[in-house]
Amino acid sequence: MQIKCDYCGSYISDTDKVCNNCGAPNAHLVRNAPETPKTIAELQDWYIVMNLPPEEITRFFIGKNITERRAFGIYKDEQSGNFVVYKNKDDGSRAIRYEGKDEAYAVNELYLKLKSEILHQKENNIRNNNVGNQFKSIFNFGLKTFIGYQILTFIIITAIIITIAIVTINRPRNGYYLYGNNYYYKQGNSWYMFYDDSWSHTTAPSELIDHTSDYKSSFSGPYSSRFERSDYYVKPSSSSDSSSSWDSSSSWDSSSSWDSSSTDWSSDW
Repeated sequence: MQIKCDYCGSYISDTDKVCNNCGAPNAHLVRNAPETPKTIAELQDWYIVMNLPPEEITRFFIGKNITERRAFGIYKDEQSGNFVVYKNKDDGSRAIRYEGKDEAYAVNELYLKLKSEILHQKENNIRNNNVGNQFKSIFNFGLKTFIGYQILTFIIITAIIITIAIVTINRPRNGYYLYGNNYYYKQGNSWYMFYDDSWSHTTAPSELIDHTSDYKSSFSGPYSSRFERSDYYVKPSSSSDSSSSWDSSSSWDSSSSWDSSSTDWSSDW
């Protein structure tokens, strides 16, 4: 995709490291994280390295065309040569997320969904552990009256709300940003830029990332061009916050439980 150099205004490719005209660095260079799997085999290896539970528990089937309900998966159709990313919903119907020749793109779709689901499961464990610890603390403390219990509960809830508010304020929010006459959209850990009437993956300028509150904006283009109308948009789940951070260096704790029944199996993705 052709974009404008921020320094001289010449058109360059979004994959160029520097401008061919003035030599300035390309702030919008599209890069893939080195740890991001590009093939089905690499995604299988990543799954093992992350110490994830068996696929029958997570319901993520890599390299397999599973037909039973409640399943995410990716496989290569040997007849057409297409890579297929799918979700078998709770009612047994199948929603196709992607079908085509681009293996890296197909793998990335399931990879992002799997990361999102891991985050969801971690949040479930944290929430369940917090509830258990609260009851344990209350029991050990030996509260004698209902009034004492109410006061302690109020303090705990207030502390949690304050902590969440602090984290939320300091975290860049999902949504539109206007920087250098270009519209950007942040979704989860990814950035997208609107150019030539279409959205594409990009790397946001450091100035935008460091001062997102200064560039928060609304999209003034036509409704059909909104990011929510693009193929990249993923509707936030009610069970998790898509803007939450993801720690790719931490593996799954084998002592934690994975409850796939808490997954939203009714939506298309």
